[in-house]
Amino acid sequence: MDHSAGTSSPSGTTTDPAPTIVASERIRPAPPQLSLNPRHRTRDPATLRIARWSATHPWRSVSAWILFVMVCLGAASVVPSRTATSLDLAVGQAHHAAQVLREAGMSDPATENVLITAREGSLEPGLARAAAADLASRASGLADVAQTGDPITARDGQAVLVPLVIRGDVDTAGERIGSLQQATREVAGRFPGLRVEQVGEASLTNALAELAATDLEVAGVVSLPLTLVILLVVFGALLAAGVPVLLGLSAVAAASGLSALVSLLVPSTGSTSAMILLMGMAVGVDYSLFYVKRYREERARHHDHLDAVQIAAETSGHSVLVSGLAVIISMASLFIVGDVTFASLGAGSILVVAIAVLGSLTVLPALLAGLGRAMGRPRVPLVWRLAASTRPPRVWPALLRPALNHPGRTLAASVLLLLFIAAPALGMTLRDPDNASLPRSVTEVSTLNRMTEAFPDDRSSYDVVVTAPAERADAVAERLRQFGTQLATEPTFTGASTQLSSSADGRVFHLILATGIDSSSAGARTQVETLRTELPAALNGTGADWSVGGAAASSVDYADTLSARLPWVVGFVLLTTMAMMVVVFRSVALALITAVTNLLSVAAAFGVICAVFQNTWAEGLLGFRSTAAVVTFVPLFAFAVLSGLSMDYHVFVLTRIRELVGRGVPTRAAVAGGITDSAGTVTSAAIIMVSVFAVFVLGHGIEFKQLGVGMATAVLIDALIVRAFVLPALLTVFGERVWWPSRPTGVEAAR
Repeated sequence: MDHSAGTSSPSGTTTDPAPTIVASERIRPAPPQLSLNPRHRTRDPATLRIARWSATHPWRSVSAWILFVMVCLGAASVVPSRTATSLDLAVGQAHHAAQVLREAGMSDPATENVLITAREGSLEPGLARAAAADLASRASGLADVAQTGDPITARDGQAVLVPLVIRGDVDTAGERIGSLQQATREVAGRFPGLRVEQVGEASLTNALAELAATDLEVAGVVSLPLTLVILLVVFGALLAAGVPVLLGLSAVAAASGLSALVSLLVPSTGSTSAMILLMGMAVGVDYSLFYVKRYREERARHHDHLDAVQIAAETSGHSVLVSGLAVIISMASLFIVGDVTFASLGAGSILVVAIAVLGSLTVLPALLAGLGRAMGRPRVPLVWRLAASTRPPRVWPALLRPALNHPGRTLAASVLLLLFIAAPALGMTLRDPDNASLPRSVTEVSTLNRMTEAFPDDRSSYDVVVTAPAERADAVAERLRQFGTQLATEPTFTGASTQLSSSADGRVFHLILATGIDSSSAGARTQVETLRTELPAALNGTGADWSVGGAAASSVDYADTLSARLPWVVGFVLLTTMAMMVVVFRSVALALITAVTNLLSVAAAFGVICAVFQNTWAEGLLGFRSTAAVVTFVPLFAFAVLSGLSMDYHVFVLTRIRELVGRGVPTRAAVAGGITDSAGTVTSAAIIMVSVFAVFVLGHGIEFKQLGVGMATAVLIDALIVRAFVLPALLTVFGERVWWPSRPTGVEAAR
């Protein structure tokens, strides 16, 4: 922290002697030449005007913020959240097939299965039949059970399956299976020598949702005290550390409440609340940290509370605004995908980031001005002295020396290092999570695995949906029967079985093709492609409309959609980010540097994800089961998130450098001074963000583990390798040309 004192004129304008630049000297940025008296300014930036009002009316601002958060939370209790349905989540042909079946009243009902196996040794047939009969008797009397099927015995005789149909809509079946689960538990209690377990899409979804909620609670319990401890080390005082945490929590609370309203436009998914917590705590705390650190630096230069708040608003406040806009733009790119899950995650992230920025620009200045000297209380013994130390840093000047003295060689070496880390991403394999990747601590997952092992012939099925003109309905039905018979003779579909049904009006046909292959395997993709290639020829001349759906087809369509949209997302993020840098810093070179550094850090993060999760060496360390693949949506989503978050440090550091250049400091010396003097703030913010992301590795979902590892890695790389070597080397290579076509001067530099 910089404690060099300046002098303050009666008008509030800070003056400092012009620094003498020596090659070996550390550049300490003096306060920017801001006119803090409103009468002496012709046009103040919005961040300064808002901060000034909040600082001069602190308790009004705080009260308004508390009211805002309460209203947002109240909205959630008044407006029910709209959850995405199975039809909302489907894309491509699979979506079309599901939509046609639903409109024709032919959608598959919700089903649950009760699996009966022996706890030890071989299954006793008579005992298993008795348990199945008891379950069927109990289930048939339940209002939420529409049909109880006949018990099915496995080929080896070691398992019995009782299929049941749940009454009502498939998307709300999870709300109606409680009575059946209770009946299953009662039967299990009567037959202690047997495993009597229930599993189905509804019960599995409920169990995984409950586990996700528990993981979210654990993430909050772990991340909050961890963040507070880090901030205590940074500030050495409880209030200064607590304010950023409170702002982050209030942003999460407000966004969680407003997400119910947003869900009316973009239905929410099970991951939305987790994303709001992750992004809210990461950016909310970081934005407050930037602001509070700058405020304390200006107080150390003997500015009064109001002047310090206004300087922080003009500099760090502006950086927060730009960083927040960058994150929002990056997350808005997720809408390009055209998928409800991505849209929901994007909407939740945009909401919480916007609220965090709003809080940083309004209630935070009010708290700083209102608390005043109390921000340094109560002090933490020993830690306070460390936080208030005025000794010049030694580590960062040493780290920056290669980039400043030998920029070309440093740039080449650091880029090669990042490319080496990114190399495993060249072998990236994308796949949706399968049964093997689900957490085995969930009872329903273990039951599903045992059921799949005992009954392997019904792993995957395809929905061939055909809409025919009324006059050609009979011909289409015959063609589909022949098509099903033909498929059963092909090597790709050996052992497949077919079932044909039609709608009440005879115009919609549903051919169910059941196979013994896993729906997430490469073979399933081959089957989908074969069906979609051969079906048009089978229906040639009938004028029928067709589509192929089902779990495997949905997985194929989802992966193909992401692959097709990824270039558009990448292009949108890069172009908009570069345009923002041109507008904010009026520099084409900085825009190009931003794009290059973002791509390098994201590529390195992808390499780490592949190295960790496509291999088995880290399974015991991180608690996962490798599927030799990365979850399909992770790369695209991580790219959008990381591209936005990397702007936090980037903008903050460049703003510091620009302040120095605006006062006439040569670019090379400004790079050294700007990066060194922002090192404490940026490093602290990076540690906080890494800790928040790393907490998600403790969860059970493989996708969140991959996101946690990838984003924590990217932040570390961006805050250390990029900031210490790549960025200063690039800026030094460009020299004064980095500001082309303009050069910052005076007040403009501070903005």
